Amino acid sequence: MPTYEYECKKCGKKFEHSQPIEQWDQKQICPECQSQQTEKRVTSFIPKTSDKS
Repeated sequence: MPTYEYECKKCGKKFEHSQPIEQWDQKQICPECQSQQTEKRVTSFIPKTSDKS
């Protein structure tokens, strides 16, 4: 399940949230101020690999 980074436009809190790909466009509630004024942040994708690959 992917983890997305968000930023609250009301209080400025940055947070992460894991959710299914099918729900990628759903707004998240800020854990700090409970605002729904959150936006996904543009981040890089870093795949996790094992030492064997």
